[in-house]
Amino acid sequence: MPLYLDDQQSMLRDSARAFVGETAPIAHMRGLRDAKEPKGYAPALWKQFSEMGFTGMLIPEAEGGLGLGAVEAGIVLEEIGRNLTPSPFLSTAIGAVEALKAGSAAQRGRWFPAILSGDAVAALAIDERAKHRPAATALTAERAGNGFRLSGAKTFVTHGHVADLVVVAARTAGRAGDTEGITLFAIEKGAAALHAEPRRLADASIVADLRFDGVEVSADAVIGEIDGGWGPLTAILDSVRVGAAAELLGVGAGAMDMTVGYLKERKQFGQTIGSFQALQHRAAHLYAELEVARAAILKAQQLVDAADARAEEAVMVAKAMAGLATTLAVQEGVQMHGGIGMTDEYNIGFYMKRGRVLAESFGDTDFLADQIARRAGY
Repeated sequence: MPLYLDDQQSMLRDSARAFVGETAPIAHMRGLRDAKEPKGYAPALWKQFSEMGFTGMLIPEAEGGLGLGAVEAGIVLEEIGRNLTPSPFLSTAIGAVEALKAGSAAQRGRWFPAILSGDAVAALAIDERAKHRPAATALTAERAGNGFRLSGAKTFVTHGHVADLVVVAARTAGRAGDTEGITLFAIEKGAAALHAEPRRLADASIVADLRFDGVEVSADAVIGEIDGGWGPLTAILDSVRVGAAAELLGVGAGAMDMTVGYLKERKQFGQTIGSFQALQHRAAHLYAELEVARAAILKAQQLVDAADARAEEAVMVAKAMAGLATTLAVQEGVQMHGGIGMTDEYNIGFYMKRGRVLAESFGDTDFLADQIARRAGY
């Protein structure tokens, strides 16, 4: 598979770049932050995403969607990252849609139309600690009549305080650390005994700590097979990790573009600082690192779309490389902007904050490198 976009994908990139750049530039994020928007995103913009067809990219054509794949979704996510656009796209149009593909026809019939129309936002409740460890799921789902009773807590649930649908990983057998015995549930907004405490992160995005105080659901809430949730959860994580990698790439690319623009404008000693060889070398190194990450991400996206057995490892490589390259991009951006790089009035600092949050989401570089090493026998 060639590591470049075909003509149709290039047209989608141009369309997404123009749309996101015009309707949701960095000023949009600043406005939501300064207004202390309680949802953490703009519902009107989410509706526009729907009108563009973006919310249905991964939904099969037979069920009303576009039937596209991770490559196309990544194109949109890169532009979201480039503009630091607050959006439920990753958790809803990627994560929840992938989860519902493993669900029942009734679940898909309930949620796919709402996601397509931009009337629903979804959240993924996976982690229970500061660091991403999906196998450490300890939230319990005990049999209760014809359904289940969920008890425990989840943390860092993006949009968890406003989500219409929460996809929850719970333990129906085994103990924390086992991959067997995990079951996925689809829980609707307003469920009794489900409590959400929102909090704002460094990048102004909002996550929630969810507490399940004996939340009762029917057996119809189960996604896939009881005790067999690890397989669907792995597919969900592949999708959201490679999606987060694409958004990270957009953050890094946006930071690099801003930095290169500054090097061409800022003058010292009567000449632009971009003419200084030391800064040219740093900019060239940054460009090369981002392009290597771009190739790794595109390869992982292609393998995910092909349902290749190598996809999971490729996704981990892509997410890890995107984290390293974007960290370099934002750090170099702040450094080469000098003192103004650390001020709230200038945009480059926002790229650093968003990159830091995304790098931690669904597994940081250390976690992913460890997983890759374990698969290699180390």
